[in-house]
Amino acid sequence: MPSERITFPGHNGQTLAARLDRPDGPHLATALFAHCFTCSKDIPAARRIASRLATMGIAVLRFDFTGLGHSDGEFGNTTFTSNVQDIIAAASYLKSRDLAPDLMIGHSLGGAAILRAASDVPTTKAVVTLGAPFDPGHVTHNFGDSLQDINDNGQAEVCLGGRKFTVSKSFVDDVCASTLAPYISELDAALLVLHAPLDDIVGIENASQIFIAAKHPKSFVTLDNADHLISRAQDAEYAAEVIAAWVVRYLDLSPPAPQPGTPEGIVRVSEVDPAGFLQDINSGPFHHALADEPMVYGGTNKGMSPYGFLSAGLGACTSMTIRMYARRKGWPLAHVWVDVCHDKVHAQDANTRTGEKVDNFKRVIHLCGDALTDDQRQKLLEIADKCPVHRTLERTSHIRTELADMADNRSQ
Repeated sequence: MPSERITFPGHNGQTLAARLDRPDGPHLATALFAHCFTCSKDIPAARRIASRLATMGIAVLRFDFTGLGHSDGEFGNTTFTSNVQDIIAAASYLKSRDLAPDLMIGHSLGGAAILRAASDVPTTKAVVTLGAPFDPGHVTHNFGDSLQDINDNGQAEVCLGGRKFTVSKSFVDDVCASTLAPYISELDAALLVLHAPLDDIVGIENASQIFIAAKHPKSFVTLDNADHLISRAQDAEYAAEVIAAWVVRYLDLSPPAPQPGTPEGIVRVSEVDPAGFLQDINSGPFHHALADEPMVYGGTNKGMSPYGFLSAGLGACTSMTIRMYARRKGWPLAHVWVDVCHDKVHAQDANTRTGEKVDNFKRVIHLCGDALTDDQRQKLLEIADKCPVHRTLERTSHIRTELADMADNRSQ
């Protein structure tokens, strides 16, 4: 996934820092991601969601609001309205590059800002909120005892997430005066609301209010026991999966037709969490799976093992080959399924001459159809050995491995 560091002018002309995650293949759509209050574009949830969408052909721009992360300006001089204007500026920048956003995603107060900004981004077809407040003024409860100091002195230093920020009275006044209900009710885009019931920063009732205020099409999916920042890898993975599955109904992600003779293309496998074995497997924008190891081997058992995928390839190809032959012959094959298991056996048990262990695949083929003759069944069994994957596994394959350019391995 190519990741481009970029800058663009924010609402007041100051430089905002951003990252544009581009698909490796055809660009099919664009998403704009707005981070949570006082966070940055590089929080784990933003990175995970951007990575997943990029594999589907969706470019994702995630940026730091004015005064946060790597962006210029003073956070103390910003307001909720200025955050909305930063989002509109980001959308304008994308449009200038012929990447006008189709999908808008916002986390926490960024979700509220996305709901407010969507009407000013006419290309928006779908909107996603994660842990967003229905009332932007809800954020002021994080200020605690400092709220009185802000009102008395015009500003005060507030500790949020272990870091100190200067919050102005103008921010408090603006966020408290902002209302989302009219913008949500007039939202001309599909809406997906993601929220955790145990969110102790923005209560689950906010998600209900957003959902009720919106018109169809709309969806509401719980994030179960995730925290507000969606900081755990498995929660970020789940959110990314839900968004990816949902958005295909509202964006046209049809890739251009391949040239005649073009191979199937690249299957990309990338790790989800360096602490475990879970892997993302993507083949184009529509085909996604997870690979993992069983818990007994240190995995989380969220996907098939690599050998499980190898067995699946053999079983699928066998079933397809049998069906294709029976269809061509007009034989009464009602249903076919294939059971495959894999293990290692000593070479002598496999009638080979070496003393090493070899891979052994046991394949049991089930052919349903009362009208099938014994001769037809036997012929279909023979045809199974002609499936391309069977032939690939039986003969020696050549695997060429090379190291990618460092330019292709920019930090995520």
